[in-house]
Amino acid sequence: MIVTPDRRVEWNALVAACPHGDLLQCWEWGELKARTGWTPLPVAVERQGRLAAACLLLRRPVPGGLSLLYAPRGPLVDFSQPDLWADLAAEIRAVGRRERAMVVKFDPALPAEDAQVATALRAAGFRSSTTAEAIGGTQPRQVMKLDLTPSEEELLASFAPKWRYNIRLAARKGVTVTDEVTRDDLPAWYEVLKITAHRDGFTVRALSYFYDLWDLIIAPGLGRMFLARLDDQARSAGQIIAGTMAFCLPPQCWYVYGASANEHRNLMPNHALQWAMMQWAKRQGCNVYDFRGVAPEVDGEPQGYLAGLNRFKRGFGAQYVEYLGDWDLVLRPAAYWAFQKALPWVRQRGRRKRAAEEAV
Repeated sequence: MIVTPDRRVEWNALVAACPHGDLLQCWEWGELKARTGWTPLPVAVERQGRLAAACLLLRRPVPGGLSLLYAPRGPLVDFSQPDLWADLAAEIRAVGRRERAMVVKFDPALPAEDAQVATALRAAGFRSSTTAEAIGGTQPRQVMKLDLTPSEEELLASFAPKWRYNIRLAARKGVTVTDEVTRDDLPAWYEVLKITAHRDGFTVRALSYFYDLWDLIIAPGLGRMFLARLDDQARSAGQIIAGTMAFCLPPQCWYVYGASANEHRNLMPNHALQWAMMQWAKRQGCNVYDFRGVAPEVDGEPQGYLAGLNRFKRGFGAQYVEYLGDWDLVLRPAAYWAFQKALPWVRQRGRRKRAAEEAV
């Protein structure tokens, strides 16, 4: 069944209650993606009149009158209940056929070693999809997570000594972190984000996307922006030197965007921001803080140019987690094969388009 908007509260409650639920499966995320060319299709099955399993599918047209269906961090189902998964998989397949989908893509937030889930996905016709992306496929396959259940004092004490020192250093040097931020602060934060993107070699979406994100995610209370300012009058009072965004759907919180200026990085605003976000997440009732994407690790050693992310996040006591990765239900093999061949070109074109939007 396709779920109607009057059940959005029930839908989000199911997302929050699922152990591997993610804000990217929330109703509001579908509304956000609808402004970027996707059509949200919230699919679910019921038990005794209540939503029991769900999957937010995002539909995007592809050449030839076909479509691609993607479920970011979906599906949301207890795989230990085979009948429930079978019913949801049947609904998803039916939607895929009706929408002339060449493929349905999943990337569930489930551990790579979960053989039961991998077996269940294969039994339903899904197959693992490899990717050359540095930190995973559409969503990061490797993440780091921090247990927030200890008290603030215990949590701070668990950080590496240098990380605790850096948090105190930021405060001593006049760095203040606030989450009392308004929509009007977005342009200033965005300028810092563009500086970060140029320095680190990635592209960012247009400012208009972040206005939409504010209106649909942050304003309703599903996220928060944090800004680090330098308040010392001798050094540009009130200057924004770093800023972050976090998503929140208790019991989980996700760090999703980070930006820092080229100047004053030695004042450690990023350490102060992370600590402020963790404190805020605890106040919201979260017990998991997800740092999101990091480099893959082999025998505990991070690999590649993103290795610094692992070291930074591990300093806060975060633990490395590798997910199952991308899984595809191929409904039109010939079209799927052609799409896979064209995917590198499509991604490169998308990066160029975002770069052009950034320059506007």
